[in-house]
Amino acid sequence: MSFPKGFFWGGATAANQCEGAWDVDGRGESVADHFTKGDRQTPRYFTYRIDEGNYYPSHEAVDFYHHYKEDIRLFKEMGFNIYRMSISWSRLFPEGDEEQPNPKGIAFYRDVLTELKEHHIEPLVTISHYDIPFGIAKKYGGWQNRKFINFYLNYCKVIFTEYRSLVKYWLTFNEINVLSNGYGDIMAAGMLPEKDCPIFYTEETAETKSRRFQALHHQFVASAKAVSLGHGINPDFKFGCMIAATLPYGYTCNPDDQLLAQKELNLKNYFCGDVLCRGAYTPMAARYFEEEHILVNMEKEDAKTLKDGTVDFYSFSYYMSSCASADTGKENSGGNMSEGVKNPYLETSDWGWQIDPKGLRYYLNEIYGRYHIPVMVVENGLGADDILAEGEVEDEYRIAYMQSHIKQMHEAVKDGVELIGYTSWGCIDLVSLSTGEMKKRYGFIYVDKNNDGSGSLKRYKKKSFDWYKEVIASNGEAALK
Repeated sequence: MSFPKGFFWGGATAANQCEGAWDVDGRGESVADHFTKGDRQTPRYFTYRIDEGNYYPSHEAVDFYHHYKEDIRLFKEMGFNIYRMSISWSRLFPEGDEEQPNPKGIAFYRDVLTELKEHHIEPLVTISHYDIPFGIAKKYGGWQNRKFINFYLNYCKVIFTEYRSLVKYWLTFNEINVLSNGYGDIMAAGMLPEKDCPIFYTEETAETKSRRFQALHHQFVASAKAVSLGHGINPDFKFGCMIAATLPYGYTCNPDDQLLAQKELNLKNYFCGDVLCRGAYTPMAARYFEEEHILVNMEKEDAKTLKDGTVDFYSFSYYMSSCASADTGKENSGGNMSEGVKNPYLETSDWGWQIDPKGLRYYLNEIYGRYHIPVMVVENGLGADDILAEGEVEDEYRIAYMQSHIKQMHEAVKDGVELIGYTSWGCIDLVSLSTGEMKKRYGFIYVDKNNDGSGSLKRYKKKSFDWYKEVIASNGEAALK
């Protein structure tokens, strides 16, 4: 048995990691344009000023802006029937608070979306993917300010209207739960620090947590209002939430470990999922706010807004799992917007992320069992140091990684999960969010671009390109062998 008929196969990117052209055709600066390059040992920094002595990878990225036709042709050659992309908010609204959009920005995305449609590829558009206009972040203090809701809705109204015949599937916020995890103050909420600092720097005080969860609440309200607005503009629109899957196993059968794992699963996943899918905060939220002395101001009408604007499907990124232990002396393992105790039964990637295909099946079953709405895996993949030799990349390790995860997706489908699509992360090499490197590559398509910004930007097909092409053509059967 292959995957369900009509299953979506494709890939995913984000504008701030692939698009480039950061100051072209009227585009304004985004917060992401102020992130320097880092590596496995050196953190990326947010800097208020664009410093000529620093390298900012998003400024050129892999220049999708000028290569999109070539890249979309390659996606079509692989057989994509869906492509997850994001719109750069500051390309349409350079400062973020203008009433009217930048016409050249509108035209660019219309051209991209039309190109996709002409190649019979369904666009899946992320509205806000770590790409907040720097102007409004600096002027208003980020999403902790309720004014951001109206700025976002004005942006949404424009794209829903302009692209109503070109886009059906939308994601309101990328990995919205990174704020509940404490990693997204700068990149996801645009809450800028007092001075230059690492992009993942957070302060864990009651005051900073209150600002963080206030920002998150405003994003919940904005998402719900966007869903209602979009359904009014085009009833055929489908909206999804997007969660960074955080999967903690209890490290031992000690009940303390199991309760801690349950708490983390709830607060790091269901906290956001319940609001977006059910329209109300998870019951555990009240206790958490009380114990952590978190204060969140909610307007009288917010409860109804959240209930009226629930999403149509649940989407998420999945890269790894971790363990939860009440023993604070255990070795930790980092990962995608999360960290936890290292699992001795799992191997790790070159960047230290634990590889757990069965965890994907586990998570799919948990999510579908809770929400009973269609589910889509919109990020998954292996970041690796690929070597280009004589125009070829032998990335069998990526094939093995993806094959093992697709097999477990199929097991989840047999378990009864209504899984409707899979878009692998970084289908074409792009800038790594966590480190700012090009060296950490995810794609089926190699881009000649180095960590220091040098390179021809020429595209090359990796070995995984032809493998994924066969997987798509067989509706997954080629990966199940």
